[in-house]
Amino acid sequence: MATTAIDADTMTEQFAAVRGATEALCDPLEVEDFVVSSMPDVSPTKWHLAHTTWFFETFVLAPHLPEYRALEPRYAFLFNSYYVQAGERHCRAQRGLVTRPTVRDVFAYRSYVNDAMMTLLDRVGNDPSHPASAVITLGMHHEQQHQELLLTDIKHVLWTNPLRPAYRSDAPAPAPATAQGWIPVAEGVHDIGHDGHGFAFDNEGPRHRVYAQPAELARRLTTNAEYAAFIADGGYRQPALWLSAGFAAVQAERWSAPLYWELVDGAWHEFTLHGLRELDPQAPVTHLSHYEADAFARWSGARLPTEAEWEITAPEPSAVGRFADSGAGHPSADATDKPQQWYGDVWQWTQSAYLAYPGFRPAPGAIGEYNGKFMSDQWVLRGASCATASSHARRTYRNFFPSDARWQFTGVRLARDVA
Repeated sequence: MATTAIDADTMTEQFAAVRGATEALCDPLEVEDFVVSSMPDVSPTKWHLAHTTWFFETFVLAPHLPEYRALEPRYAFLFNSYYVQAGERHCRAQRGLVTRPTVRDVFAYRSYVNDAMMTLLDRVGNDPSHPASAVITLGMHHEQQHQELLLTDIKHVLWTNPLRPAYRSDAPAPAPATAQGWIPVAEGVHDIGHDGHGFAFDNEGPRHRVYAQPAELARRLTTNAEYAAFIADGGYRQPALWLSAGFAAVQAERWSAPLYWELVDGAWHEFTLHGLRELDPQAPVTHLSHYEADAFARWSGARLPTEAEWEITAPEPSAVGRFADSGAGHPSADATDKPQQWYGDVWQWTQSAYLAYPGFRPAPGAIGEYNGKFMSDQWVLRGASCATASSHARRTYRNFFPSDARWQFTGVRLARDVA
């Protein structure tokens, strides 16, 4: 997997690095892999390549490069996602039925838009006051989000194939996990949210004050072995452990283990980007819904952290960890004595509903639909995952998904109250 850093010296270099990293993620794929959608939440690889290109075409080139002309105006209908103010859209669940334009056509579309962007970038330079500068930066971070989706979506596509083909064959070696321990959350008043320095999505601000009660967070992520004990204890059959909607989902979907877990000759195996492999008991458990994370926490005599507790306690991110840059493609244990696994490996569910911070105002126009319109029926996740670019991780980052989402690299860091 290619490095997806955007810390190059110039915006032109950053843009080229991000666009190139997306295409490098496609190197292990065959052309047939590009067009499949295995469920409504999963978009074809070809669509991700085209949608991120449409974003630059629509929100950067059209308003800021007067001589730009669309390669194919009808692509706007196919590759818009949810921007209602930007025009009509093709049905999300039917993206996998669109065989034309071809994969070759989509790569040609990317090249065409890249060339136009280079013309614009020559005019923008590194001037942050240029009216295109902020939306170009947003577009690069938007593309990094789709790099992660490309990986999680193709994993689901390959898993639905009875042959269980691997995205890559070079799986990382297992590592031992340390004993669980607890880190105190500093009681009192704290400022959380983005402080305005550097890039952030609009939902990460404004910065505001919160009060933290005495609590502790687990020093590492929950492991497969710990979650397997929950399963063995009948966790999926005990309604007292579950939120009502969660237990209804368990029954309706017949959940009995995390997504991608399979029993083979009586032993748990897990489908990964490296194919079906015997479950690593010490690796962080992943592909859990919020319902499952919450039920496991209750079974453990603990709870999920609030997003404020997580942000107060977590350090600033560094490039150390299993990000997309590392090529690991799957979470792994970290046998260090320090509090660990804050970033990379898996996104960590919180008990915080995804709502606006005090004073939040979405941007005007279609760009304002980026985050604000989803502040309902979603839960906040913190950290990053093994499919996230290391340069995309921030302590204030607010990822969000609905309660039943399982196809992302999502896991658990426990919390508990202190009397």
